[in-house]
Amino acid sequence: MIEHSEATEPRRRRFVVQHHFASREHYDFRLERDGALASWAVPKGPSTNPADKRLAVQVEDHPLEYRHFEGTIPAGQYGAGTVSIWDEGTFETLEWKENSIKFVLRGKKLTGAWALVRMNDGKEKNWLLIKEKDMPHAGGKNAAPTAILPFDRAEAQLARLIKTVPDEAGWLFELKYDGYRILSFVEGGKARLLTRSGSDYAHKFKPAAQALIDFTGGRSMVLDGEMVVADSAGRPDFQALQNYIKSPTGKQLQYIIFDILALEGEDLRALSLIRRKEILAGLLAGAPEPLHYSVHIEGQGEALLQAAQGAGLEGVVGKRADSTYTGTRNGDWIKIKCGARQEFVVGGYTLSAKRRSGVSSLLLGVYRDGALAYCGRAGGFSQRDMDELESKLRPIIRKTPPFREAPKPRAGEAITWLRPQYAAEIAFAEWTREGVLRQAKFKGLREDKDVKQVTREGEEDVDDVIEGIKITHPDKLVADGVTKKDLALYYQKVAPRMLPHVGGRYLSAIRCPGGAGGKCFFKKHPEGGGEGYYCVSGIAGLISEVQLNTVEFHVWGSRAKAPDRPDVMVFDLDPDEGLGLEAIRQGVRDLKKILDGMGLRAYLKTSGGKGYHVVVPFQAAMEWDAFRDFAKGIVGIMTEKWPERYTGNVRKASRRGRVFVDWIRNTRGATSAAPYCVRRREGLPVSMPIAWNELNKITPNGIDMAEAVRRLKRKDPWEGFFQPS
Repeated sequence: MIEHSEATEPRRRRFVVQHHFASREHYDFRLERDGALASWAVPKGPSTNPADKRLAVQVEDHPLEYRHFEGTIPAGQYGAGTVSIWDEGTFETLEWKENSIKFVLRGKKLTGAWALVRMNDGKEKNWLLIKEKDMPHAGGKNAAPTAILPFDRAEAQLARLIKTVPDEAGWLFELKYDGYRILSFVEGGKARLLTRSGSDYAHKFKPAAQALIDFTGGRSMVLDGEMVVADSAGRPDFQALQNYIKSPTGKQLQYIIFDILALEGEDLRALSLIRRKEILAGLLAGAPEPLHYSVHIEGQGEALLQAAQGAGLEGVVGKRADSTYTGTRNGDWIKIKCGARQEFVVGGYTLSAKRRSGVSSLLLGVYRDGALAYCGRAGGFSQRDMDELESKLRPIIRKTPPFREAPKPRAGEAITWLRPQYAAEIAFAEWTREGVLRQAKFKGLREDKDVKQVTREGEEDVDDVIEGIKITHPDKLVADGVTKKDLALYYQKVAPRMLPHVGGRYLSAIRCPGGAGGKCFFKKHPEGGGEGYYCVSGIAGLISEVQLNTVEFHVWGSRAKAPDRPDVMVFDLDPDEGLGLEAIRQGVRDLKKILDGMGLRAYLKTSGGKGYHVVVPFQAAMEWDAFRDFAKGIVGIMTEKWPERYTGNVRKASRRGRVFVDWIRNTRGATSAAPYCVRRREGLPVSMPIAWNELNKITPNGIDMAEAVRRLKRKDPWEGFFQPS
């Protein structure tokens, strides 16, 4: 029975949840109380779903120091097994009664209001652990924070320009808004409003940022939408938005929200668009100004386009109802414009003989094959436009043209060249056959855009563009019979299965700029140097790496968001020279027996080299030293039990006639070949996930790229890899 005095307890105490691999796997939920840890064993672990009521069996109080414990309890002792910290933090007691305990958690994974309720089943030790619903506005500034965002950056889903509206079923259509694309990251009472270039415009769009903070009431979410300002007729007006940024008084800002990427710590991008829209519509019901839900219609895209044309709007956007949010330009989103209009890079300006100062026209370009291609000039400036352009462009003047082929000055005009730093929104009549704009008119500067991403819209459909990434030198051989484009197409196909194991993890990429037969190097740090690390987050990230000549992807055993808390353990079985395949396979079987005996789920993949990889998922709880020692201990069991078969010593001399079971890669900064990674060896074998019953059928280098793609049609042998066991 629990009887404690609430009057003497401080409001903030420590809590810990320990993942315990004992005779039966469970989670130990512990709350600090009167100098000890009141404890419950939760067989299925805590659930953040308020509809779940998890059994929690009360056990004896533990010493307060036990909240730091991670390690292995020897066999024969109480609680024998492996213990790791699954979550920890502080909590605030709201109520502590004999049959009911209510509290607010502030952990890394568990946050918000919770309750422990004693069951009325005649067994005093049986309780229910329940996640209570957090009221959006309850508590004001002191309300409990909710789950943290599952990611802090994302690539916006982009629309492909087409000329006609698709008439097949399965499309949703929305109006296309003329403004700034904004991804909003709301968390912990703060809001970041990120443009496509990654700039935070929360200070420029203060009403929207404050409305998001007030409306969400401490909940975390990621929203996608367009920031606009309407003209006198109620139509989104890009120039009016530009004027708002310079002087926000007297203009009505609107944030038109059309997608949701995350909510309350859950990544929603894998859900279908129609489901995400349902969640968003419910979320924004009753939202205050300037937040607006972007309504859609199912089908009838042509009718909506005609209505947009009649109203003088920019166009419509079509989206596949069943599409996921990949952060690429893959054709799931399309746009049909009422008139020709897009962004261009400003590479210079002219001054005619009729003017002593100012800007007569802007010289415009787009990026093509990594170089800036000239595509015409635009005018149509007001005096205010010219004054602003002069002040912004003067600091970026350069002596030489930035264009691959520079235009020649017309009679009586002078050209000033610029560093390609700004993009401009341009309306125009059409493209000529020579690729030059006709009747181009300046609409405003686009400081929200990364100029390196500005290409001619419509060119995304060319054969050598994959996931929005232009593959240069697509025919360069990576190996005999395999081109750079072939490699990019392979990674595009395997990405849905590969990315859960690669995305958001630090990379060591093997890049081979010389192609087949050329030299390769490891790439660990971001472009431009520095001591940091980098990772990819989507299909476009994988393809971008291939464009930069990456062949192999090697990943850390931890995620970039928690680099010191590994969650994947890898054992690489590497045979001595001349040792037969059966010896390696026996090593895999022996290792699996040990892991099974410890209650650990293990998965198998080919290495693409001489051996196999045995991979074990963990909760991200242990730090690297303990993780490495645990892996070393497992190999130690093998070498002690079968010293004539296996060694854990990396030295070649210790490997004679034995299989080296490599545990060393389970160290901070060490990497291993990612699942589905192509290996730069003869035939380009793949490090491929396989089922345990395929061990005797598939050699370590027996799956090539073509076979790997064919196997995607089968059930994933690693299905449920990251799900709690």
